[in-house]
Amino acid sequence: MVHHMTFERVSAHGGHSGQFCCHAQDRLEEVVQAYVDQGYAWIGLTEHMPPVDDRFLYPEERAAGLDSAAMARRFDRYMAEARRLQSAYADRMEILVAFETEATSGALNLALRLIDRYGPDYVVGSVHHVADISFDYSVDAYRQAVARCGGIESLYCHYFDRQYDLLRRLRPAVVGHFDLIRLFDPSYERHLALPDVQARITRNLTLIKDGGMLLDYNVAALRKGAVEPYPSRAILDQARAMGIALVPGDDAHGVAMVGLYLDEGMRRLREAGWDGRWPKPDRNQDRAHRPNGPTDVADAVVR
Repeated sequence: MVHHMTFERVSAHGGHSGQFCCHAQDRLEEVVQAYVDQGYAWIGLTEHMPPVDDRFLYPEERAAGLDSAAMARRFDRYMAEARRLQSAYADRMEILVAFETEATSGALNLALRLIDRYGPDYVVGSVHHVADISFDYSVDAYRQAVARCGGIESLYCHYFDRQYDLLRRLRPAVVGHFDLIRLFDPSYERHLALPDVQARITRNLTLIKDGGMLLDYNVAALRKGAVEPYPSRAILDQARAMGIALVPGDDAHGVAMVGLYLDEGMRRLREAGWDGRWPKPDRNQDRAHRPNGPTDVADAVVR
């Protein structure tokens, strides 16, 4: 008789709510309760960090009358509410309190200050901007980023270079949606395999491996119409061959998204040879030693 291992339900990237995020729904406690109801073993709450300044406000944030100062105050309320829920639900489900980074100009310095001020259990290191354009916001924004970078291959290279900056400086415990840059690119498999892009992927994965970071297996890509989660299968296989650890994330932005496509993601991971034992993010990872020296990739020659 063949016994199929049961994959534990966890999410290291999720728990966004309309209470603290303008493109999400519901109150944070309602989202937490949905995780409890679905039998999650543990979750990480990973609300977005506030923007550095008003240049990086999204249209829905402007429409809500928010500015960067108001969003900083909202983030402060998020951290307090997340800690309250961590304590209140301790007998039902383990909750880790975290946040998700940005990578705009000045964002890495702000993230370091937020880590020092709030002492999150961990950080999800994500890149949503290239050349300070929010490429994942819309197809139009993606095209703007392509044009700013001078072409699609250059966009990919800029993305992975910015991700490398983030990984070196923050050493996040979890690396969010590793290849998000493919979001609006139907030819992403070909572009990810380009030599200059692949060299950067290998460089970044090596840093992730050496730094003991975890890859976010982000099933929200399926919710948004992608044919596979982040990271794509080729990168997933490369990471597994390198001995990099993985942890699922549903990237839920409301009650209705909790657990959505998680079972499909687990099926794919089982098919790819993963064993279903998910490490928790290291509470001390984000406060680990960060290297001194240059803070851009000029010193990291890609061969």
